[in-house]
Amino acid sequence: MAAAQPGAPALKVPRGDGADGRIDYLTLSFAELLAETDAWCARLTAEGVRRGDRALLMVKPGLPLIACAFALFKIGAVPVVIDPGMGLRSFLSCVRRSRPRALVGIPMAHAVSRLVPWAFRSVEARVRVSSSMTARIAAGGPRAEPASSEPADLAAILFTSGSTGAPKGVCYEHGMFDAQVSILRDTYGIEPGEVDLPLLPIFALFNPALGMTSVIPEVDPRHPARADPARIVKAILQEGVTNSFGSPTLWRKVAAHCAERRIALPSLRRVLCAGAPVPADLWEASRSFLTGGALHSPYGATEALPVSTVSSPDIEAGCVRGACVGRPVSGIDVRILRLCDAPLAELSGADLLAPGEVGEILVRGPVVTRSYDGMPGATAAAKIADAERPGGVWHRMGDCGSIDAGGRIWFLGRKAERVETPSGTMYTEPCEQVFRAHPRARRCALIGVGAEPALVAETAVGGAGEARALAGELRALARAHPHTAAIRTFYFRRQLPVDVRHNAKIHRLSLAAWARSARAFRVA
Repeated sequence: MAAAQPGAPALKVPRGDGADGRIDYLTLSFAELLAETDAWCARLTAEGVRRGDRALLMVKPGLPLIACAFALFKIGAVPVVIDPGMGLRSFLSCVRRSRPRALVGIPMAHAVSRLVPWAFRSVEARVRVSSSMTARIAAGGPRAEPASSEPADLAAILFTSGSTGAPKGVCYEHGMFDAQVSILRDTYGIEPGEVDLPLLPIFALFNPALGMTSVIPEVDPRHPARADPARIVKAILQEGVTNSFGSPTLWRKVAAHCAERRIALPSLRRVLCAGAPVPADLWEASRSFLTGGALHSPYGATEALPVSTVSSPDIEAGCVRGACVGRPVSGIDVRILRLCDAPLAELSGADLLAPGEVGEILVRGPVVTRSYDGMPGATAAAKIADAERPGGVWHRMGDCGSIDAGGRIWFLGRKAERVETPSGTMYTEPCEQVFRAHPRARRCALIGVGAEPALVAETAVGGAGEARALAGELRALARAHPHTAAIRTFYFRRQLPVDVRHNAKIHRLSLAAWARSARAFRVA
């Protein structure tokens, strides 16, 4: 891209408002970003980072993240990326398990490494990075020649969020990244010269390869839900943003801000919304502010992304049979596996279900990862050898779903969060869709308390009388649908526990444990 469009802006990092009230950005062209990356190659090499080293990357979004990540790729090292917001204990466990030889991080990261040396025992090379999003190092040295890599070579280790279990390091190969770039470009018609606002920082790493300008948002990745939607909207309008990736939680905030002030965002060609099912009210609201584009929801996981995609024109209003996540993208095969919690070494015909039947979503293709790092048990539980493609695998998504007669995939919820009752299995998404129609249950969670289904709604209640009245209203909604008629127990909580990465995935298993000692409101 630096050769094709050297003077085009590659990166814009905010540094406050200027005297004219506009957001002031540090702007680097593609040629300048390439020079910055080359300077980082020299710095990393001088500090002892070598080809094949695992390098724990603990830097801020913006210039340090993009320049350091591409420099590590260029010298043939393997970036290890772990969400710092997953909690210190989980984070340190992930560090210890990933065995990084190098630590490339801000001063706080190096301080932590010395306070808890047991987790960083493998670290031999330490590279200090400024804590500023806009910090540059002295460029102008020789051009760094990229290390030669094969498609199957390990490229990076990216950790899952751990929303339904312990976080796991996913082994990405160079060929998988290459396939992701191609599929994203072709599926959404992304063109060089577009402008992206990546509300999930790691997605900024796709933009240089796609030729898009990255406008770094003013969002703290440790607390994405605290983001000011006015600043997001201001950046979109000022910079003519054409593309953005973010969670339903963030885009709900943006939608509400736009609705209150009658703002449209005409430059946006597409918004990619993922991390959790897009709620019905956001699909509807998007039609008002996306006057020149559409909302899309790519379905996938850290282990396989993207799998499928769906856009706002394809969404059925008032649907309560699950979340339609569209049809598979090019090169991806999807099947439905009979529900089974045990590992499977290989598939048989009896394992696969017919259209309309509910089971576990199973995928294969060029973006599907083959293993977890240092976790053979987790790999065996999630991967099935692909008999048709030697060396290939089917990945068990851990999601329940079905495929309809038209080839569309329907997501019903996480397999680990299904609720088994004497009358059958209940799935989170179709049940929660019923209750999200209530304005005080826009975020809610189906849980199992013993063998009984229950619902937790995220809302503040003033007292027992108000809680009983609200439970009665929710019970009325439950009675209106056969698949929720058995839900007669309700809990209310001011805030539901969610993942840090997207602030959208509800930790239903921890809610079920909480409910065992919380006050329930039961309605006949």
